[in-house]
Amino acid sequence: MSPTAAKSGRPAYDSRLVRRIFDRRAATFGEVAFLPREISQRMRERLEYIKVSPVSMLDAGCGAGDDLPLLRERFPETPLVGVDLSHAMLVRALPQAAGEPGWRRLLPAALQRSLGGRGPRLAQADFAALPFADGAFDFIWSNLALHWHSQPDSVLPEWQRVLQPNGLLMFSTLGPDTLRELRAAYAEVEAAHGLSGAPRVIDFVDMHDLGDMLVESGFEIPVMDQETLTITYTSPESLLADVRRWGAYPHRRARAATQPAHPRRIHAALRKALEARRRADGTIALTFEVIYGHAWKAIPRTTADGHAIVRVEDIGRRRPG
Repeated sequence: MSPTAAKSGRPAYDSRLVRRIFDRRAATFGEVAFLPREISQRMRERLEYIKVSPVSMLDAGCGAGDDLPLLRERFPETPLVGVDLSHAMLVRALPQAAGEPGWRRLLPAALQRSLGGRGPRLAQADFAALPFADGAFDFIWSNLALHWHSQPDSVLPEWQRVLQPNGLLMFSTLGPDTLRELRAAYAEVEAAHGLSGAPRVIDFVDMHDLGDMLVESGFEIPVMDQETLTITYTSPESLLADVRRWGAYPHRRARAATQPAHPRRIHAALRKALEARRRADGTIALTFEVIYGHAWKAIPRTTADGHAIVRVEDIGRRRPG
C-alpha cells in the first residue's frame, strides 16, 4: 500500500464480501438510489463545463445502470461499457443497457447498425483488475463507487491504465464526514458495553489524500471539490434500514465469543443513541460528505526505452529560467 493510502488509516475489507453484500442488496437498492441519482445529476452539470468528446466510455461501478441512459444521452454516438463487482446489480442494469435513444429507433435498421452497437455492454470485474486493454477508453465516469473498494490506491492506477493519454476521469465518492452521526452513536454504545471498537462502517478517504493518489497514479490537473448533504429520518429504524440497503457494512462480523453483549441489546442501545440525536424539528440527521473529482491522464514524457517525448506544440517554447 502506498504511503498516501496508509496515511488514511483505512481498514481493509474483502472484495468478495462487498460483492456478496451488493448481490443481496440489489433487489432493494432502488429504494435508496435517490442519493446516487442526485449526485449523478450534479456530476452531469459539472461535465457541461468540461470540453470532452470521447470515443469510448467506461462507467466504473455502474450498479443497477441508472447512469447509463444519462451518459448515452450526453454522448449518443460513443460506445459505452458498464462494469460492476456485483452480478446481481448488473442483472438489474440489463434493461438500462438494452435501451436506445428514442430518435435512433426511428432510423432504418441498416443505419442503426452503421452507428454502432445497440447499447452499453456490461462486465463484472474488480475495479483494481479491469478486463480491458491499456488505453481502451478516453473517458471514465464513476458515481459513488470508489469508496466501496478498500484500496483506492490500487484502483486509480488501474483506471489510469485503461485510459488513453489525455483521457478524462470524472468521479464522485464519499468523504470522512459521511455517516458521522451513526459513527458517534456506535462509539457511545461500544464504550458503554465494553466492545472492542472494531470498524462498523466504511472509513472514507479524505479529499486531499485522493488528490495525492491521483497525482501518484499518473493523473494531472486534478480538480477536487466537496459538499455536505443531510438526509433526515423520522425514526432510528428507517435510518438504519437505509444504511443497510446502501451496504455500508463491508467488515466481517466479530465472533460472538469476542462480543460480550447480546446483539439485540446492542441494536436497542444503538437505536436509543440515535433517538437521543433527534433535532428540534423532530428528525434525525444523517450526513453525507460528497467528494467530486476529475483529472486527465498525463501524456507520457518518455518512451518505454527511456527516450524523451517532445510534443509538437512544445517545440520552440522557452523553458522557465
